[in-house]
Amino acid sequence: MISWSRVFRMGRKEMRQMLRDIRMRGVIFVAPLIQLVLFGYAVSTDVRQAPLIVLDLDRSADSRALVDRLTASDYFQVVRQAERVEEIPTALERGTALLSLEIPPGFSRDLRAGRGATMQVLLDGTDSNTGNIALGYIQGILRWIAQDLTGEPSGIVLEPRAWYNPSLESRVWNVPAVMGALLLLITMLLTSLSVVREREVGTWEQLIVSPITPTELMLGKTLPVAVIGIVDLGLVSTLAVLWFDIPFRGSVLLLLGAAVPFLVAGLSLGLLISTISRTQQEAFMSMFLFMLPALIFSGFMFPISSMPEAFQVATLVNPLRHFLEIVRGILLKDAGLDDLWPQLLTLVTMAVLGMVVATRRFRVMMT
Repeated sequence: MISWSRVFRMGRKEMRQMLRDIRMRGVIFVAPLIQLVLFGYAVSTDVRQAPLIVLDLDRSADSRALVDRLTASDYFQVVRQAERVEEIPTALERGTALLSLEIPPGFSRDLRAGRGATMQVLLDGTDSNTGNIALGYIQGILRWIAQDLTGEPSGIVLEPRAWYNPSLESRVWNVPAVMGALLLLITMLLTSLSVVREREVGTWEQLIVSPITPTELMLGKTLPVAVIGIVDLGLVSTLAVLWFDIPFRGSVLLLLGAAVPFLVAGLSLGLLISTISRTQQEAFMSMFLFMLPALIFSGFMFPISSMPEAFQVATLVNPLRHFLEIVRGILLKDAGLDDLWPQLLTLVTMAVLGMVVATRRFRVMMT
């Protein structure tokens, strides 16, 4: 028979233990409120200010009015007025534009004559969800413009083509993102828990008084995790290609080169978490508090362009965002170093700064 008095005493003891640490109270009660506010603004599947490149070969009053209405809709932002067709593939490959609109010569003449006008839309199909939504927006706007100019909503015929993912399958976008997220999770988890575990089992003091230096100890803790990260990257990449049929169009060496600073950034975050956590439970909770925002603000599930401007700026300090752009660029677009060097340089900077801060904290912890 259950003794509810013993259950109550055990529950009271567990509650006191959880709330005894002021940092744990912050994790339990304050962090959910902060995350709700952040995610309430950041989590959105709406498409706003989608970057659009326009090639206006008609250069008429009607074509200019069409572009103005697209911009005024708040769904699209014309990032460039192209002069040549060759500019469009470059913009789509580098990610500076989500889609392109080509207005053919004679657009206004054919539209006014009632013959109908055909326009081509090229779409970056890697993000199938955002691409489909943006395509639906532009189709609706063009029908409205055709109705306004000719009285016939079908006066403008749209010919969409999706690049890099012609069938617009969502897994082509999601699987590479999962690869990056798993890599960050593994490196942070193993690094943070390995250090905190030494404290819990009572071997940390023995390491401090041993001849090993702080640098040697830190390298001994992080290098095995880095090796595991590289091996896991190879495993998940192979599984993504063979099982999920994800294309691998780019350079394997470039992917490995980009993974190194990303792994170092993850290792430094794991070390920082280990220096502020006294138990494995605290380390796991701290990692969770970082990991969830890192996923939300990386473009993993929700388009960054739809977030408020302040949040878009905040995503720039998220290493996962830059690594996902690199992974998707290499796998899906055959992007090279000339396309991805800004993201790669940012990752290297984050890795160096993160490791400097983590090393200093680690040295203080050993004194």
